[in-house]
This record gives sequence, C-alpha cells and structure tokens, in this order.
Amino acid sequence: MSSSISTKTSQQHGPSPRGPCLTAHTKAMGNGLFELRAKAKEGIGRGFFCYMEGERIMVLHAFVKKDQKTPKKELELAKARLQEVKKHES
Repeated sequence: MSSSISTKTSQQHGPSPRGPCLTAHTKAMGNGLFELRAKAKEGIGRGFFCYMEGERIMVLHAFVKKDQKTPKKELELAKARLQEVKKHES
C-alpha cells in the first residue's frame, strides 16, 4: 500500500454527516476503501471513498442503490479506482 493512502478509520475524522434530510453511515470495506451510505427522502445512495494524505478524501464511485445488497460490479469498480489512486500516489 502506498504511504500516501491513509487507512485511518472514519471515527478519527469525525462523525458521519447528519441533517434534517440526510442520515449517513460509513463502513470500512478493507484495504483503505470505505463505503458511505446515505438515506434521504429521495432514496438511498452509496459512495466509495478513501482517505488521502493531507486530510483529503477521494470519492471513487457513487451510485443509487436499488437492491438490498451492493452490486458486485459497483464494488469492483471502486476497488479498481482505488488501485489507480494508489498507483499514481506512490
């Protein structure tokens, strides 16, 4: 893993975003990849991100969830993009 990709947990970066129209949760997916789950009155959104050096967050992929389980192709796309980020940050 590149030294510039942080594996800090979301707890170290503060609470999940909340507001009157949004409830969000994060989940560690392994290897520095995190999932953001956000539910609003319009529906459920999912996003994958990683922490970068210098207190930055890189959003790798986002989509509207339509099934109970996250589709494998969505997760695989996020993992591929994470590998790209690691490659260019080393």
